[in-house]
Amino acid sequence: MSNEKASPFPDGFVVPITGLLALLFAVMAGMTVLPALSGSASDMALPIIFGGASLLAFRLRQRAIAANEES
Repeated sequence: MSNEKASPFPDGFVVPITGLLALLFAVMAGMTVLPALSGSASDMALPIIFGGASLLAFRLRQRAIAANEES
């Protein structure tokens, strides 16, 4: 038995998937900005939610990269 910690993100699948999710949410936020600006004020929630999801996915990607570098 070794004393090494197991990586919380095995096989390195998290980094590319979260990168693609961040890109997808950023594109979706960009696509919904113009219709939201020309619509009512309540339509602005959708691009804000997509932008927040993009930032969250990017943050998860950065944490996964840091966890892989530690091990």
